[in-house]
Amino acid sequence: MTEIEFVYDFGGPNSWFVHRAIPAIEAQGKVRFRYVPVLLGGIFKATGNRPPVMTYGHVESKMAYDRLEMDRFMARHGISGFKLNPHFPVNTLLPMRGAVAAERLGCGPAYREAMFVALWEQGLKLDEPAIWAEAVSAAGLDAAALGALVEDPEVKAELVANTEAVVARGAFGVPTFFIGKEMWFGKDRLRDVVEAAGG
Repeated sequence: MTEIEFVYDFGGPNSWFVHRAIPAIEAQGKVRFRYVPVLLGGIFKATGNRPPVMTYGHVESKMAYDRLEMDRFMARHGISGFKLNPHFPVNTLLPMRGAVAAERLGCGPAYREAMFVALWEQGLKLDEPAIWAEAVSAAGLDAAALGALVEDPEVKAELVANTEAVVARGAFGVPTFFIGKEMWFGKDRLRDVVEAAGG
């Protein structure tokens, strides 16, 4: 079974789309995804890239087409529930440190699901610690333990190291996928990367 590295940040809406599509792909038993948490802001800073809404936000037809592609992606993969977060863009430093902490506590999958739901289905402002903690608790996770661990210097360093490592490998945004040294970017390349992995 081939492993696909899925480089993600909760703040990138297209990461939500990929996250929602993964279960059906993995159920076929040919590929598996390994989630790699990074800080999208750090990638942008390191590469000089900018969020699409800042680059193309004034081009109404481009924004309309992006939404059309979102709808097509959801139809293709049989997923639903997405809504634009009214607080977008949300600073995801806390949630992404939480992703690293959750892996260390053995609750990575449940935590990821909770954060994706909170941001892109419930529209919560997860850069506010109290709201983040409420979302964590609502998912049945230990907000106190996670809240303490996100302040651990090793957790902070791991998120920075992940971000620097994917930039060094060519990443400039999320979602990014790697199979070994080969890279693909964007939710619209998901079928290509799964095909390349033998899925």
